[in-house]
Amino acid sequence: MNSAPVMWMRGGTSKGGYFLASDLPANIAERDAFLLGVMGSPDPRQIDGMGGADPLTSKVAVVSKSEREGIDVDYLFLQVFVDKAIVTDAQNCGNILAGVGPFAIERGLVEPTGDETRVSIYMENTGQAAVATVQTPKGAVNYSGDAKIDGVPGSHAAIPLEFRDTAGSSCGALLPTGNVADVIEGISCTLIDNGMPCIVMAAQDLGATGYETRDELEAEGFAAIRAKIEDIRLAAGPLMNLGDVKDKSVPKMFLVSAPVHGGAINTRSFIPHRAHATIGVLAAVSVATAALLEGSPANKVAHLPEGKRKLLSVEHPTGEMSCVLETNDAGEVVTSALLRTARKLMDGVVFA
Repeated sequence: MNSAPVMWMRGGTSKGGYFLASDLPANIAERDAFLLGVMGSPDPRQIDGMGGADPLTSKVAVVSKSEREGIDVDYLFLQVFVDKAIVTDAQNCGNILAGVGPFAIERGLVEPTGDETRVSIYMENTGQAAVATVQTPKGAVNYSGDAKIDGVPGSHAAIPLEFRDTAGSSCGALLPTGNVADVIEGISCTLIDNGMPCIVMAAQDLGATGYETRDELEAEGFAAIRAKIEDIRLAAGPLMNLGDVKDKSVPKMFLVSAPVHGGAINTRSFIPHRAHATIGVLAAVSVATAALLEGSPANKVAHLPEGKRKLLSVEHPTGEMSCVLETNDAGEVVTSALLRTARKLMDGVVFA
């Protein structure tokens, strides 16, 4: 196989190829080889493929009509590594998720139901469900609108995403070790999974400020701290029920500090080795949840609102992402929602 129909889309602050499952090889090895060729991996520039030389632009959504009760479509997320011949399904991607609803409607998997169409999506990577609300005036997907998200220029149609049963989706429990904080390599860390396996640490504990630019995080002067972060990640993998994570894209690593722009908490992240210009959707949910846990490194620096329903603005290098978390009487997060946008960029045939 050397070609397949594809729709290239921006989903949230990521970008990638959206395929129908029926258009890709059923054999996983053949599928992965094809996708590596499509993206041009392994190559730091991905010059011979569609990838954009960044993990955020080397992503794939595989979508099919679902046979599950109450679910419209099944969505498998695949991260294609840039400089390694690796395709992994070890995580979800909430940004690419934002494009799944529009894609499903565009491909005829879901019929529009009016000015708005709710698309229920089963995330195969972790067994979670989400509902995307897509604007469909006159029976067609509309991508134009007034919604703005940091990390994306301009404004577009809003696509609210509601998440269900995210706690422990990859690690088996919200806190896989049962602890709000664990000391790893001498650093207090929260090992958490509320949709994305994450390790949350206070930036100052690692000798950072937490306000560094992306270039500063990737510069030679930050190398010792990056090495420390990777040591913590490798040690935490088995503790999070993820096994050996040396060649995995999870857990994501987060340095947190007090907010500076009126938000709830400030973040700097590695996904897991490259510094992230923004923050992932489900990672934002996990970090915001960590901020609510008394005694966690995040809680100690966070500015939290009152009430059971909390709007938490998670600051990142290029702006913020707002999470709406609903808690019960015990303070446990029971629902989460975010606002994303998406845009169709190209529809055609891609070659490996």
